[in-house]
Amino acid sequence: MRFAVIRDTREWSEPQSRVPQSGHTIDAVEVENEARRRKSLLRLDEWQLRQFVTDRPMPEHVTQMCRQIDLAAAALSRLSPIPADFADDLYWPRMW
Repeated sequence: MRFAVIRDTREWSEPQSRVPQSGHTIDAVEVENEARRRKSLLRLDEWQLRQFVTDRPMPEHVTQMCRQIDLAAAALSRLSPIPADFADDLYWPRMW
C-alpha cells in the first residue's frame, strides 16, 4: 500500500518536479549508488558466493529483483533532470 500526503508535497500519482534546494543536480552515479544499496539489501554478494561455491543457481526471485532494480536505475538515469527524490520507493521495485 502506498500513502500520499496531499498538502504541500507530491502525491504518488502526480509527482511534482522539485529542484534540489542546494542547487545540486543529481547525476547517474548517485542513481547507481542507490541501486547498489538496494541490491545489498538482497544480500546479493552472499547469493553469488553460494552460487560460485556450490554451483547451485541463485533463487529466481533474487535474480528477478536484481533485474528490476537494474531496469529502474537505467530508466532513472535517462531522465532529464533526474528527480531529487530518486531514492524514494516510488521509483523502485517493491521489496517484500
